Amino acid sequence: MSLYLQRVYYCGKMIKNKKDIKHILVIRFRRVGDSVLSMALCHSLRLTFPEAKIDFVINKGIHTLYENHPDVDRVITFDDEENHSVWKYLGKVWKVTHSTHYDVIIDMRTTVKTLWFSLFSLSTPFRIGCRKKYGCGVLSHRVDNHVKGTGNRINQNLMLMNPLAEVAELKKSTEFRLYVDKARKQYFHEYMVSKGIDFSRPVIMATVTARLEYKVWPKDRMKAVLRKIMDTYNAQIIFNFAGKEREMALQYHKELNNDPRIFTDIEANSLPDLCALLSNCHFFFGNEGGPRHIAQSLNIPSYAIFPPNVSKRIWLPDEGERFGGISPDDFVPLEKQIADKMTYSERMGLITCDAVWEGLDKMLKKHL
Repeated sequence: MSLYLQRVYYCGKMIKNKKDIKHILVIRFRRVGDSVLSMALCHSLRLTFPEAKIDFVINKGIHTLYENHPDVDRVITFDDEENHSVWKYLGKVWKVTHSTHYDVIIDMRTTVKTLWFSLFSLSTPFRIGCRKKYGCGVLSHRVDNHVKGTGNRINQNLMLMNPLAEVAELKKSTEFRLYVDKARKQYFHEYMVSKGIDFSRPVIMATVTARLEYKVWPKDRMKAVLRKIMDTYNAQIIFNFAGKEREMALQYHKELNNDPRIFTDIEANSLPDLCALLSNCHFFFGNEGGPRHIAQSLNIPSYAIFPPNVSKRIWLPDEGERFGGISPDDFVPLEKQIADKMTYSERMGLITCDAVWEGLDKMLKKHL
């Protein structure tokens, strides 16, 4: 039997065309931003294989973003205990792979840990992952999707579909969308009004904090830009924060003289609530991270500050008039930053208030 026939022979039948693809497993894990961008792959799979069921593996806590999502049929979650216990993790992977006969497994991360899905599913004809030093013999197809020139994260993710061209005409889409329940959006509109938001004026969500504090743009610069936004556009700014970031956000507000145009008491206690809150805002501004990805998935105009080592080229798809950002790499090429042994602080310092305002103001004029 040829190598091709070995790959597509499954459970006594040949996979000859797209109608033979009945069940697809997409393995993502990681955090909010990674998972949001993976929706372009799920959407493309839905377009290419409209009759197939798509299961999506994700960390528990993030899964609520994808419940009732049109491009995901079933969300499979792993909690912290399952992720940190070898035996519980392997037991869960075994259960997932043996309770459903998958025709396609796409391992978006392709780590030693995630390869167990494919190892427990060697009869699955399409076991697709990234080309790394490991995986040979476990994956049926390894894709070079992280080499130089492959483009942003959306394009890298979509490359994982390429092996499926053996059985179908691929319909790739760069669209990654999240959806907000109309009732939840209306509830948040009323909630925001009850907290003092005036929707006749601009409403901007701002992330002045970050999960990792070293990724935060210097406080004095952020405060200066926030003042300029409020004074120039008479804007209302809602601070977005979670968990331990609360104290830092409240401190920002205090140092801005508790300006009444800043709101720290409008909270989203879940990711669906954050989507509903964002969907009622006119603009997003702040440090790069999961909330910015969510804003873009909801088509909310946004402008983000990318810290060193977070590539804007990779993490900001469709950069243009609606979605923008600024990075140290815009001023000094990354290779030179490394060659000159610039410190992290020096690299972050390349992003000045004037530079941020120049790009941000152009977008605010257009979208507010």
